[in-house]
Amino acid sequence: MKAVCYYQYGGPEVLRVEELPIITPGDDEILIQNHASSITRADTFLRKGEPRFGRLFIGLFKPKNKCVGTGFAGTIARVGKDVTAFKVGDKVYGETLFDFGASAEYVCVNAQKGVVQPLPLGMSFEEAAPLCDGALTSYNFLVDIAKLKAGQHILINGASGALGTAAIQIAKSIGAKVTAVCSAKNKTLVKQLGADEVIDYQQEDFCHRYHTYDAIYDAIGASSFAKAKKALKQKGMYLSPVLNGALLCAVIRTSIVGKKKAKFQATGTRKPMELNRFLEQIHAIIQKGALTTVIDKVYTIDQVVAAHQYLDSGHKKGNIVLRFR
Repeated sequence: MKAVCYYQYGGPEVLRVEELPIITPGDDEILIQNHASSITRADTFLRKGEPRFGRLFIGLFKPKNKCVGTGFAGTIARVGKDVTAFKVGDKVYGETLFDFGASAEYVCVNAQKGVVQPLPLGMSFEEAAPLCDGALTSYNFLVDIAKLKAGQHILINGASGALGTAAIQIAKSIGAKVTAVCSAKNKTLVKQLGADEVIDYQQEDFCHRYHTYDAIYDAIGASSFAKAKKALKQKGMYLSPVLNGALLCAVIRTSIVGKKKAKFQATGTRKPMELNRFLEQIHAIIQKGALTTVIDKVYTIDQVVAAHQYLDSGHKKGNIVLRFR
C-alpha cells in the first residue's frame, strides 16, 4: 500500500510516499480501505515538530511515528474474529489519534477502543474524513468546555478555516449569535454558513470591542487571552486549541483567580468513548442539515507535498483532503 511517511522534521519536502505492507488486523481490529484522509494544521505542527516541547511526546530528534495523518474515511476490508459491531463492506470514518498513519491506502483501528463511526447518511468520504478535525474539535470546545447556550454571543477567530467553518455551524445549531473574524475575501462564505456578523481582521481588531462576547473561540491561535480578555463579558471565556507558553500560563492563572477564563484542551487526548459520543451528537446536527464540510482542495496521495505547501501558504478555506480512490 502507499503511505505518506517522514523521517525528520521540516517543511513539506520531508514528506515522501512509500510502499508499505498492508497491515493485518488483530482480533479486535478492523482494516479499512481508505478513500480519503484529512490534512490539517495539526499535521503541519507534527511535520515541523512544533511547538518544540511537543517533541518530548512525538520524538525528541526525529519522529517516533514515520507515517502521518489522523482523519480517515473508507470501506472495511477485513475484520478481526472478535469484532461484532462492524462487518466487511461497511462505510466508516474516524480518527487514528496518536497512532497516526491515516494518510495511507489502508488504515487499521481497534473496533471497540478506537474512534470509528459509520459514515453519516448522505456524506461522501471526502466530506467525512475531516470531521474528526474541524467538527469534533469545535464541538468539544463550544459544547463541552464553553457550555455555549442559545442567545449567547460567541466570536470565532479564524472563521474560514477547518475549525472555524465547523464552529460557525455548531454555534448556530445551538442558537448562539456568531461574530466571525476572517479576511474580506471569505466574508461571503462565513455568512452563508450562518455568521450574524463578520469582522475583517485587516480592518478592525476585535479586541477593541469591550465587554461584548460570552466566548471567544480562537481557532487558529492568532490572538491571546491577554489581548482578547478586554472583549469578553464579565464571566467570559477565551478558548483555543493552539497551545503556546502564553496560553498555558493564562490557563493556569485563570483557573485560580479571575472571572474571565482561558481554556485549552487537546481534543485527541480525550477518551475514545467520549469522542465517539461527541461524534454521535455531531451526526444528529448533520442529519438536520445544520452542518456540512467545507472543502477547499482535494489532492491525490502523490500530490501530498503540494497539499502541505498549500496548507502552509495560509490561504486555505475549510478543509484539505487527500483522495485515495
